[in-house]
Amino acid sequence: MGRACVFVGDRDDARRYFKQAKEGYEEQLGLDIEKALEATLGLIMSTDMVMEKLRDLLKRCEKALGEENDVTLETLNELGGGLKDNGEYEEARKVLERCLAGRMKVLGKDHKNTFGTLNNLGNIYSRLRNYQKALEYFERALEGKEKLLGKSHPDTLSTVLNIAIIYLTTKDFGKAEELYERALEGFEAHLGKDHERTIKCVKIFSYCLQHGGTFERLASLTNTYPWLNDAL
Repeated sequence: MGRACVFVGDRDDARRYFKQAKEGYEEQLGLDIEKALEATLGLIMSTDMVMEKLRDLLKRCEKALGEENDVTLETLNELGGGLKDNGEYEEARKVLERCLAGRMKVLGKDHKNTFGTLNNLGNIYSRLRNYQKALEYFERALEGKEKLLGKSHPDTLSTVLNIAIIYLTTKDFGKAEELYERALEGFEAHLGKDHERTIKCVKIFSYCLQHGGTFERLASLTNTYPWLNDAL
C-alpha cells in the first residue's frame, strides 16, 4: 500500500503504511531483515530527502543483505538521485555507477531497474556537461525501453525527450526537432493533449522550433495549442 500511495502522490498515507510495515517487520522478524530494510527505505523516500538517513540505511543493507541485494541497490539508486538533487554531481556519478554495475550483474542489462539507473546516469553526465557520455547512457536506456516497453510507451518517450534535450543544448536543432516530434506524437496518442507530460513536451518543442528557425512547424503547433501564443 505504501508504494501505491507514493505513486498517486499521497505521501501522508505512504508514510503511515511504511511506518506500520517497518515496525511490524522489526518486531516480528528483526531490525535488519530484508523486508524491514525495504520498508525503512520506503519510509525515508516518502518524507523529505534526508541524505544521512539514506547513507545509514545503505550501511545497514550492505552489512545485513550484501552489496548485490535488490534493496541495497535500490538504496544506492535513491542515494544517487538525492545527491544529484543536492548538486553533488560527481559523488552522485560514483554512487550510480556502482549501482549500475550491481544491477547489470544481478538483474541483467534488460531489466527496467537497470534502464532507470542508466537514465539517471545520463542525467548526471548532462549536468556535468559531458554530453557525449550522457548520450551514451540515454541511448542504452532507450534501446532497452524500446525492447521491453515498446517505442511509444510514455516511459520510453521520456528518455527520447532526454536525448532531445542534449541535442537542443548542443544546438543540433534538426535532430532535436525529430525527437520532439516523435515524443509529442506518442504523448498525444497515449496520454492526451491535456496531460502534463504532453504540455511540457509542447513547450520545449516550441522553444526548439523557434530557435531552430522552423517557423512553419511552429505555426502549426501553435494552431493546435493556442495557449502557446501567450508563452512565446
